[in-house]
Amino acid sequence: MELNNPTNAELREILENAKTIAVVGLSDNPSRTSYRVSKVMQKHGYRIIPVNPKVDEVLGEKAYNTLEDIKEPIDIINVFRRSEYLVDVAEEAIKTDCKVFWAQLGISNEKARELLKEHDFTVIMDLCIKVVHSKVIGN
Repeated sequence: MELNNPTNAELREILENAKTIAVVGLSDNPSRTSYRVSKVMQKHGYRIIPVNPKVDEVLGEKAYNTLEDIKEPIDIINVFRRSEYLVDVAEEAIKTDCKVFWAQLGISNEKARELLKEHDFTVIMDLCIKVVHSKVIGN
């Protein structure tokens, strides 16, 4: 499957303009990839909003049960859920004002991509936001 992700220049623009990242599936376990990646992005100045009904707080930020529960603007929805859950997350995402959906490395779903594209989302799949940030912005 061809993922058709944005170019490096487009990814750079997304990351430079973003301030807030809602992280779906963010664990409070420091050994989990979602925690480590989000902590690095937080250190780069992004506000991280955890979306995980099983935790109250992660990285010093209040956790929310769903994307719809977040009442402030979101610039990027970053997803750490298995590929089979992406359609459900995409359906939640289209109910927000966010327009960037980023599924982490190893995560992709064509039905979710199609749904998001129908709602004018920029869709990134199977890429690590931390690795891309390092590559296109530095540090």
